[in-house]
Amino acid sequence: MKSKTLIIAALSLILCTSYGKTNTQKQDKNLQRTFNNPIFPKVGPDPWALMHDGNYYYMHTMKDSLVLWVTNDITKVQNAKRKTIWIPSDPKNSKNLWAPEIHFIGGKWYVYYAADDGNTDNHQLYVLENSNKNPLEGNFVMKGRVSTDKDNNWAIDGSVFENKGKCYMVWSGWQTRRVDVETQCIYVAAMSNPWTLSSERVLISKPEFEWETKYINKNGWTPSHKILVNEGPQPLTSPRGKYIHIAYSASGCWTPYYSLGLLTAKTSDNLLDPTSWKKSTKPVFVQSPENGVYGTGHNSFFKSPDGKEDYILYHARDTETDPPGNKDTRTPRIQKFSWDKNDFPIFGVPVSTTVLLSKPSGTTIE
Repeated sequence: MKSKTLIIAALSLILCTSYGKTNTQKQDKNLQRTFNNPIFPKVGPDPWALMHDGNYYYMHTMKDSLVLWVTNDITKVQNAKRKTIWIPSDPKNSKNLWAPEIHFIGGKWYVYYAADDGNTDNHQLYVLENSNKNPLEGNFVMKGRVSTDKDNNWAIDGSVFENKGKCYMVWSGWQTRRVDVETQCIYVAAMSNPWTLSSERVLISKPEFEWETKYINKNGWTPSHKILVNEGPQPLTSPRGKYIHIAYSASGCWTPYYSLGLLTAKTSDNLLDPTSWKKSTKPVFVQSPENGVYGTGHNSFFKSPDGKEDYILYHARDTETDPPGNKDTRTPRIQKFSWDKNDFPIFGVPVSTTVLLSKPSGTTIE
């Protein structure tokens, strides 16, 4: 009888141990399907991601060089394979490299970025090209500066998109050289190839609403002159193909009020006619003090690996302003967004860094 009791006890222990291991394995697997923001914990302003052939190609501002990351799990991009693809040698464009984007156009890779000679008033747009199938291989070569207007006005944050078989560029630029007030506007132009505009620039937005014109930071650094900001334009085609939306960042990125506005045109309209574009009267994505997320902006968009979900990638801070010493604390975050019945995006509220989020659907769990 005693031996039977011992056998039953031993079997119970084995079953309990086995159940405990199975339960732990399930919990570990569930955790592997989640992530926390930010996807780079220390710094990563102006983030950009492109999904192509099962991989994400990711970049953000590094200031003195251009670095490309490649991964099949965007939430693990900080540990992904990376390569420095460009270190400038020309003094005219060797400083302040901002907001790089990589695009795959006509079978080749193109990187768009802004740079200057050390004087930020001289920022211009530049394009690199790599014909290798794998952008981590081969070499990126300079195709040249994008001439945005005859006076070579200040230009940053270039992005490109296609509509009805035609290519366009959008960017942030000045109408005229800054004197006392600096005003950044959103422009669009047609393109004849990935590095050349084929039309005059067309102004489609300038700072006008109160939420677009905040530049004073009560708790931190404020510029010595007035700066009104519309920048970081990002094209987004609606699911049913009815609209081209352009999300753009408004107000100073050094303030907690940095937010997203939305420009919208019908895909059937003339995109070079400024009257085709309608602007949202209110911001569509703003800070969330209750979630500890400030200065939400300079975004890009991407699909989940299975193509079923839409994501916004943006930078933000955990505090209202950077700490003393000009330390940049903007970090990249991602979250899923949805669409309303009218083909307009619903970005929701920026989530807290303490919230566990599900990885994009179709992400391979290793």
